[in-house]
Amino acid sequence: MSALFDQYQQWQRFNQQDRLDREHRAAMKKVIASGAMARKMVDAFKSMAEKGASQGACYRTIYRHETDDGQALTREGWLFIRRVQAEGGATRVRATLLKSFTLDDGAIEFARDQGEGITLEIFDEINTAGSISMSCRVDRTDDKYDSQFVTFLDMVRGDLKPYL
Repeated sequence: MSALFDQYQQWQRFNQQDRLDREHRAAMKKVIASGAMARKMVDAFKSMAEKGASQGACYRTIYRHETDDGQALTREGWLFIRRVQAEGGATRVRATLLKSFTLDDGAIEFARDQGEGITLEIFDEINTAGSISMSCRVDRTDDKYDSQFVTFLDMVRGDLKPYL
């Protein structure tokens, strides 16, 4: 019976991974279709930083993680935005990431001091798939394996401070 439960848990993990991959693709299509430029994204991250400072707000984020063998999988977590800085023509976001799902680990229970300090960069991008268009992108600069962060302004929690 234990093997059956293990298979069920593995199926749940793969099902969640598939849902996150589809959600990320759809969100990236919306970003590209909206033509949102980095300037608007910077304003959104500044707002998140203000709410983080005043209310301890953390925002749901999904992002692509490339494995050593070249597979790209979507991961899920919560971002606490510490500050937004303009440095030499680039806009960087200092944040704390609390991972909540990876395919390897499944759903991750939050633990004290689990948060990982990260740096994101917001930049404009030219898309050439189909027709040429402009949009913005948010990638991690301190880990080459994490990219295409999509952070949801409408999915916020204020109860994660003990884990940061």
